[in-house]
Amino acid sequence: MTITFLGTGTSHGIPVITCDCEVCRSIDYKDKRLRSSVLIETGDKNIVIDTGPDFRQQMLRERIQSLDAVLFTHQHKDHTAGLDDIRSFNFRDNSEMPIYATKEVLEQLKQEYAYVFRKDSYPGVPRVNSNSISIEPFTIGKTKVRPIQVWHHKLPVLGYRINDFTYITDANRIEKSELAKIKGSKVLVLNALRKTPHISHFSLDEAIEMAQKADVQMTYLTHFSHDIGKHRVVSHELPDNVRLAYDGLKISL
Repeated sequence: MTITFLGTGTSHGIPVITCDCEVCRSIDYKDKRLRSSVLIETGDKNIVIDTGPDFRQQMLRERIQSLDAVLFTHQHKDHTAGLDDIRSFNFRDNSEMPIYATKEVLEQLKQEYAYVFRKDSYPGVPRVNSNSISIEPFTIGKTKVRPIQVWHHKLPVLGYRINDFTYITDANRIEKSELAKIKGSKVLVLNALRKTPHISHFSLDEAIEMAQKADVQMTYLTHFSHDIGKHRVVSHELPDNVRLAYDGLKISL
């Protein structure tokens, strides 16, 4: 199984063009962060988690030729705004794109993309096959997906475990019962917005603490703003089994 980090950034604290912070001035490609998303290639299916505003750019950059399904973590725009661009895969494969989300997220998508879900939709709009999910495991082809419910302040968000890989974004609390689903993972991806506390995201220290509780082999941090600092600097401040992810990073399990 191969995981590609399509993006590791967030809409929080996106700098204006005149921003002069050290991250925005950095020429290190690891400091250039599109909105958070990952591609999971299981050998059976190619699955993307979240289609943010940068989805099209991410697909082109990684030269993704095939996509079998999209999992959504929650309904915020920085995770759903690229849904329209799945149409390229509709055209290529002449088929609907299976999307998986909770009932609440699907209802939000139907409001924001009403033209996609209309029965008499205009020819050429994205075509989707909607699948309502809960916290119960389900399969995509031969690939088993295990949802993990976490909390984004008061909003329930789904993380996902596929084999020995777990992906969690936009969280600041994980219940013990859900944390138990993560344990045993070889790789955990966890959000860490910035170094200072935030009402709905783990800070860097909180993410590191949660990673240790999860008792996994390796944790990659994602969904950070430029406030967290430069990749090269922060990387030296982390425990041996915790790393900052970066756009384009590939890991194999």
